[in-house]
Amino acid sequence: MHPQALQSVALAVAEARSVETVLSRIVIGLLAQEGVALARIWLIAPGDICASCPMRPECPDQSRCLHLVASAGEPVVDRGEDWSRLNGDFRRFPLKVRKVGWVGGTGEAILVNTGLAESPWIARPDWVRRERIVSFAGQPLIFRGEILGVLAVFSRAEVQEAQFEWLRTFADHAAVAIANARAFEEVARLRQQLELERDYLREEVREALAFGEIVGQSPALQAVLHQVDLVAPTDAAVLILGESGTGKELVASAIHGRSPRRDRALVRVNCASVPAELFESEFFGHVKGAFTGALRDRVGRFQLADGGTLFLDEVGEIPLALQGKLLRVLQEGQFERVGDDTTRKVNVRIIAATNRDLKRDVEAGRFRQDLYYRLSVFPIELPPLRERREDIGVLATHLLRLACARLKRPEMRLTSRDVAILERYDWPGNVRELQHVIERAIILAQGGRLRLDLALPRRPSGSEFARQRQAPIVESRPSAAVVPEAEVRRRERENVLAALEQAQWKVYGPGGAAELLGIKATTLASRMRALGIKRPA
Repeated sequence: MHPQALQSVALAVAEARSVETVLSRIVIGLLAQEGVALARIWLIAPGDICASCPMRPECPDQSRCLHLVASAGEPVVDRGEDWSRLNGDFRRFPLKVRKVGWVGGTGEAILVNTGLAESPWIARPDWVRRERIVSFAGQPLIFRGEILGVLAVFSRAEVQEAQFEWLRTFADHAAVAIANARAFEEVARLRQQLELERDYLREEVREALAFGEIVGQSPALQAVLHQVDLVAPTDAAVLILGESGTGKELVASAIHGRSPRRDRALVRVNCASVPAELFESEFFGHVKGAFTGALRDRVGRFQLADGGTLFLDEVGEIPLALQGKLLRVLQEGQFERVGDDTTRKVNVRIIAATNRDLKRDVEAGRFRQDLYYRLSVFPIELPPLRERREDIGVLATHLLRLACARLKRPEMRLTSRDVAILERYDWPGNVRELQHVIERAIILAQGGRLRLDLALPRRPSGSEFARQRQAPIVESRPSAAVVPEAEVRRRERENVLAALEQAQWKVYGPGGAAELLGIKATTLASRMRALGIKRPA
């Protein structure tokens, strides 16, 4: 082992950022040194295979031991053996037991040159003779006074004292590299978790901005809030039922915010947006290499929500074949990451939401009955906006103030006529649709006056129109002003652009611009061509 060669190995090791790469470069670099037959690294870790460990009878303490984490060697006799494998008889060493355990338990280096095959330190003297091993050098890996593990070299050439001292220096560099790599990986893990939490928080903020607060004084809404107050302090699973756009996310947030878990994360999962093939990875996480594209370990939603609340939005959209896996973790509080054998425990409160009739889905065999009962310990049904019309005026005023600030428009006010128009509409999209209508009315406003007549997606028909005729508007209607065709086209273009920007230029499907405008996607595409609107590059 030449000093300059060891320095080159140390430099290569120092450049690595993952523990796996650091360990691999250490043993492969040592194996390249003259005379070295086998290089190995054991690191101290909690005992894990005590029941099946071959060295269990010699182990004084099952709490910690040395784990074999890297190995590189070249047999000359038993060429069929793989000396890089980590699952042999010496994959674990008790601390202070035999030569490797003594180095790891005491921090004392060991060099054996004379009579190695007869040494009491050697467990397999026949192997030493057969492979012509004459020296063993073991150095502790110490970082800031803490023993991390053991670096061991078996050599076919005698290790001189000077070489042993250089190996000591190399071991110090190796310990620093291992500690740094661990720190880098921990920073990367925490950064990934923070990024996930940031994304979840941003999503929650967007939802909060879209709906404002839970606003209203209607008996129907107050009954819901009373239920929230009752169930929030408990850990009971809650199933929130209601039409799309009724504010199920806000109710879930209110339950979490009034619970003992409020200082931990509220993690939201849109079950409808999770592809079936990624369900396990999304919910439970995966380890690096578990499948194609798994380039690093990933924390799943359950682990991220540990100690907090997991909100399963659109839970009725989970495929039947995957519902059993969700049920298992809800029942046992345990899961395994994809590609990992380690069972992890979590303490998570579940709040689920759906706009589907889950009872009917259970009867039709589309939803597991046992999962339904597990989720619906405390069901809360949200009333649609048309059943609490007395809240529409105050809610619209609240959303108008938020939207003016967000769109950087001067503050506007709703007239009694505006409120009357809003109260007579049936709101199939509920609060979400009301928010969109308010924003469109602001964009189309001229001279500080809201244009709800242009913002509403359609004229009322049938019974709605009859109700309007029976409930005359108190405020006198001003004579309609004639709008030139060019102005109509300009306003139409602004309205289409506003819808596209709000939908992030998604034209088709739920939440798309066509749905916001209340027209078919093909109609919107034709209108975009006619108006010369193209998605920005």
